[in-house]
Amino acid sequence: MPTEKNLPGLHKREMKLMGNQFEISVVAEDRDWAEKRIREAVQEIQRIEQLLSTYQENSETNQINRQAGIQPVKVSREVYQLIERSLRISAITQGSFDISYGSIDKGLWNFDKSITRLPDPQVAKQMVRLINYRNIILEPVGQTVYLKEKGMRIGFGGIGKGYAAEMAKELMKSRGVTSGIVNASGDLTAWGHQPDGQPWTIGIAHPDAAEYPFSYLTLSDMAVATSGNYEKFVMIDGKKYSHTINPRTGLPVTGIKSVTVIAPNAEVCDALATPVTILGIGPALHLVNQLKQVECIIIDDDNHLYKSDNIHLS
Repeated sequence: MPTEKNLPGLHKREMKLMGNQFEISVVAEDRDWAEKRIREAVQEIQRIEQLLSTYQENSETNQINRQAGIQPVKVSREVYQLIERSLRISAITQGSFDISYGSIDKGLWNFDKSITRLPDPQVAKQMVRLINYRNIILEPVGQTVYLKEKGMRIGFGGIGKGYAAEMAKELMKSRGVTSGIVNASGDLTAWGHQPDGQPWTIGIAHPDAAEYPFSYLTLSDMAVATSGNYEKFVMIDGKKYSHTINPRTGLPVTGIKSVTVIAPNAEVCDALATPVTILGIGPALHLVNQLKQVECIIIDDDNHLYKSDNIHLS
């Protein structure tokens, strides 16, 4: 969460987009000019939502899903390339990130607070059988996407917000915005500086009190994504279970309260936050330490903090 004050020359707007709370901030002397740039960014995010949403009947996502196991679907270059990048992230995270998670039955773990027991492991395993990024077949010449199995479904919930934030940023930069922030409900990209010339100061939410930061990062031209079980969880037999499902088991993740990923690109941050949670502390840090310009901070259920090699907290 940004911690900059309402300085002169800083113009902000909050709104609900893609089912999430977005906040767009622009540094500019001219308020009308800044508000026009923010409106353009909102239109860009709405355009992306039309492409990716599973709630829009004619979105490209739904067109792909309707033809699962039947035939390939020709898509826009933008959607094709986003799926291509998603599959690369699936490969490097050993399937912990997988856009075919949309195949999961909503009845498995519907995240109703009234849940009192875990799904049966055998039932859960059966219900996630269609989740397999290797069965998303891309054909570059015709620019088509084919889901091999009937019943497969893709969804961009694990990467879409970050992608939209990045695209909104790039649009505003192309229109002359030299400094600003796009915050997509915790997936945040910042560029330039605050009006006083200082770098942006980003607070990392405390997992036991999300409205308070436990630490700060100063950054510019970087992105941050924070994911935690402090917002969506259930307690079963005194143990906290996250809303994040392991796509290999169909069971909710335990043991990690909060994950923060820092990288130059919001899409990458968004996409890596879930697999870092699923992989667990040791494997996640090993993965992140091998990725160029990517860092992470992990807080476990006992409030122990773990960080990748190049992180320096204040």
